[in-house]
Amino acid sequence: MKDNKSSPAVYITGAGMASALGISLEETLRALRGQKTGIGPITLFDTKLKHIPAGEVKCSDEELLDRAGIRSERDTYSRTALLGLIAAQEAMRMSQSVVDKQRISLASATTTGGMNFHEKNAPAIFAGTMPGKYVTLLDCADAAQKIARHFGISNNITTVSTACSSSANAIIVGARMIKTGLADKVLAGGADALTRFALNGFNTLGILSPDGCRPFDARRDGISLGEGAAYLVLESAAVVKPENILGRLSGYANTNEAYHQTASSPEGEGATLAIRKALETAGLCPADIDYINAHGTGTVINDLSEGRAIEKVFGAAVPPVSSTKGYTGHTLAAAGAAEAIISLLAIRHNLLFPNLRFTAQMPELSFTPQTALKEQAPVNHILSNSFGFGGSNSSLIFSRH
Repeated sequence: MKDNKSSPAVYITGAGMASALGISLEETLRALRGQKTGIGPITLFDTKLKHIPAGEVKCSDEELLDRAGIRSERDTYSRTALLGLIAAQEAMRMSQSVVDKQRISLASATTTGGMNFHEKNAPAIFAGTMPGKYVTLLDCADAAQKIARHFGISNNITTVSTACSSSANAIIVGARMIKTGLADKVLAGGADALTRFALNGFNTLGILSPDGCRPFDARRDGISLGEGAAYLVLESAAVVKPENILGRLSGYANTNEAYHQTASSPEGEGATLAIRKALETAGLCPADIDYINAHGTGTVINDLSEGRAIEKVFGAAVPPVSSTKGYTGHTLAAAGAAEAIISLLAIRHNLLFPNLRFTAQMPELSFTPQTALKEQAPVNHILSNSFGFGGSNSSLIFSRH
C-alpha cells in the first residue's frame, strides 16, 4: 500500500541525542553497532540503591556546561535543561533550511523537569537560603523555555508531559503544527535527567531490575532507568531541501486506555489501537513495516501487553522486533524521541539492532526478538512504540523519503 499523500508531509532534517551511549549521533551509532550497553553503576549521586544499574550520561554538569557553551549561565541550568540543549544544538546544526523565525516552533517533553537541581540543593531549600529565582528550575517548562530562548524561538512553544510517551507525543504535536500550517519547522523531542525521586519511585513500584533490563525475555525482572535527551527537526514540504532529508514521519497515533495508573492492560488494547491508527495515518498495511522498535521496558506486564498488541496487528507475520532500552536504559520523557532517532539511524544505515541480554523465549508470545545485529537490511518503514503510565500509548512510523 502506498503512503497516504492526502495531508502535508512531515520531513525530518535534523536530529541530536545525548544518552548513556554518547553525546552525538556518531557516538550513538558506534555504540549501537558495537552492541555496547550504556547501563552501569550509578555515580551521579549517593543512593541506597547503588546496587541498581542505570544508564547515565558520562559527563558531569560542569562538562555539560562546556559542551553547551553556556558556562556563564552555570547556575541557571538544571541537568535536564543542559541535556536538552545539547541534543537540540546538534539537531539544529544538522538542519540547514533557512526559515522565518516566526514559522519555527518548539514541542519539548519532560517528566522530572529540574528535579535533580533541587535534589542537589535540598539543604539550602529547607534552610530557606535558596534564592527565589531558582524555584522556576523545577518547572517542567523550564527546559523548553531555555531551549527556545537559546534559538530565538517565540512561536508556539509547548511542554508535553505524558510519562514514557512524552517525547513521542511532542513529535506528534510538532507534526500537527506543520500539517495545520502553524509552523514550517518544529524542534520536537524531550529530556530527562536521572533523579533520586525517579529511582526511588520506580523502586517502590518494584519494577527496577537489579542486573539490567532484558526486554521480551522469559526471565525479565524490570526496567533499567536512564537519562538523556533527543530532539528532531521536523519540516514542511514548503521549506525542506531534498538533500537535507533524513527521513519522513509518515504515520502517528496516540490513544489513552486509562486502564491503570502505572500498568498496561494485559491484552494491550490501547497499544493495539495506537499501532493500527498509526498505520492508517501512514496509509500503510502491516506487511509494509520492516522493523518494530518496541517500547520493551523489560517489566513482566509491559512486554506481555506490547507483545500481544504486536501479534494482534501483525498476526503470524511479525517483522523483526527489538527494544533498544538495553542500550540506553529507559530515558522516560526522552525515550520516544531517542528511539525515533535510533529508528532513523536504522533506516539510513540499513541496520537492525539486537535486543540485548535476551536468553529465553517468552512462552506467551509467538515471536522472538532480534538477537543479532543485521546489516544491509532493507529498512523502509519502521514502527516505533512508546507506551506510558496512565495508558498513554503512542506509535510513530518513520519512512525513507
